[in-house]
Amino acid sequence: MSKYRTHTCAQLRKGDVGETVRLSGWIHSVRDHGGVIFIDLRDHFGLTQVVINPEKDFYQSVDRWRVETVIQFDGKVVARTDETVNAKLRTGEIEVVAEEMEILGPADIIPFQVAKEENAPEAMRLKYRFLDLRREKLHNNIILRTNVIRAIRENLWGKDFHEFQTPILTASSPEGARDYLVPSRIHPGQFYALPQAPQQFKQLLMVSGFDKYFQIAPCFRDEDARADRSPGEFYQLDLEMSFATQDDVFNVIEDLFVDVFNKFSKKQIDEAPFVRIPYAEAMSRYGSDKPDLRNPLEMIDVTETFRDCEFKAFAGVVAKGGVVRAIKAPKVGDKSRKFFDDMIKFAQGVGAKGMAYIIWTEEGEKSPIAKFLSKEALDQLKTNGGVEPGDALFFLADKEKLVMNIGGHVITELGKQLDLIDPNVFKFCWIVDFPMFELDEETNKVGFSHNPFSMPQGGMDDLLNKDPLEIKAFQYDIVCNGTELSSGAIRNHRPDIMYKAFEIAGYDKSVVNKKFGGMINAFKLGAPPHGGIAPGVDRIVMLLADEPNIREVIAFPFNQQAQDLMMNAPCEVTMQQLRELHLKVVMPKKDRKEQENEKKQG
Repeated sequence: MSKYRTHTCAQLRKGDVGETVRLSGWIHSVRDHGGVIFIDLRDHFGLTQVVINPEKDFYQSVDRWRVETVIQFDGKVVARTDETVNAKLRTGEIEVVAEEMEILGPADIIPFQVAKEENAPEAMRLKYRFLDLRREKLHNNIILRTNVIRAIRENLWGKDFHEFQTPILTASSPEGARDYLVPSRIHPGQFYALPQAPQQFKQLLMVSGFDKYFQIAPCFRDEDARADRSPGEFYQLDLEMSFATQDDVFNVIEDLFVDVFNKFSKKQIDEAPFVRIPYAEAMSRYGSDKPDLRNPLEMIDVTETFRDCEFKAFAGVVAKGGVVRAIKAPKVGDKSRKFFDDMIKFAQGVGAKGMAYIIWTEEGEKSPIAKFLSKEALDQLKTNGGVEPGDALFFLADKEKLVMNIGGHVITELGKQLDLIDPNVFKFCWIVDFPMFELDEETNKVGFSHNPFSMPQGGMDDLLNKDPLEIKAFQYDIVCNGTELSSGAIRNHRPDIMYKAFEIAGYDKSVVNKKFGGMINAFKLGAPPHGGIAPGVDRIVMLLADEPNIREVIAFPFNQQAQDLMMNAPCEVTMQQLRELHLKVVMPKKDRKEQENEKKQG
């Protein structure tokens, strides 16, 4: 028997009536019912009601006990009367009548309630994160996270993957986000970097002859926060496979996600294989490379219908090489004018100069622009849009890239406004066939579109004979409900193809050898074809917990300014520490406004 308990606060049942037990936990709540005091005692596992009768010698001290005090009770299990059974609690058929009590950890006045899910300010919640983690919802999120990670490991172990750990102190990467740098004490003026991802190491493991690798990998990037991105650090399921095609990677991930999402969610989940959408098609139809397939809305190209029409605003855009896209809004004929005006304001808020619309009714078309269009044009729009009476089409006209971006936002907003997005399903898709290269609009030079280490789909032949902007890469993203869970690729393992790809992007051999020497030298000594992917653990748990913010599934997250308010990080260090690292701090110059504020305060 444990010194502190015979049972947890979730174990006792009606079959335990009559037993003498010992429970330890936190005071969740206290209720005084005419002399008899009832305490809900809470531990990691659940709640048990403890009864304190007035004749007990510790009864008088109850008034001094604060909620969240850690306390131990010895007592007898009794059955609750029928009218006092609490069906919401697993222990709701019993209660423990206290005989003895010992305070194990007294508590001061707490800054916010744990027993109630009150909306405490986030800064306070993060400062007292250990207290926040006692709250049921957040506590359960963290338990969900650990169970998801265990399920991931079990699934991959069953597929003959091996778990390896890669270095945390490594070299700075010339690509990607900003590195977190760590100064070297014994090599003055030189720095390690915390890894943005174990990318090169996992590829080197494949070159080393290991067949399948995975790791729940910590990654570090000095980038700004978003609702679905934690600043500073995050964890990803990093995996790599030798002698693998794109389909091989897809099969592993699809089986893993179906397994994990079915274990931890009651929502409807897509069966494998998941839908595959080429990147160009995703941008054209959804205006996004991470479409939410729960939303049935998409864009259609109606450029030709407006090319020679009398609506000069759109015809002029088309004449200059722009495009017109339409988005169907179903069953909005009874919406007020305000709905349409608000949607136009929304589009303008995300970069549109304006947005037009046409409503089809049993009586005909309603629209400020319908009078500029012929009957043939209106009928063509109706047919192409699959329009029924009561439906409307919204129209955007501008340069294609801008229209796609704005249209993606409009599709999402319309889906929300019209309640078209089913919250009870998970819809997965693969975005495939990413372009290998893209044109920099400012410099007019060709550069890598995304991942410079992806294998071009046509290998060396495409690099030598195709327009670089037409070359596709074996690169892919997996998306769930509009959230990108991961990017991945079949890697370019051939030095000759890698040199050529970098040459097209404007880098000669010397640059490749200097920046990526470790990997390119390894490839020269026999590298297998290999590929992988790295889904974000935080984002997976965020979806399963149905949380809108990633900080709600991380035990000790930074705030949006990349600060740990509980541990006071980042913080200043001593001059001695700086001298040992051969460093000097040079603070940025204060602008005039900051100087004036300091004068006022001082």
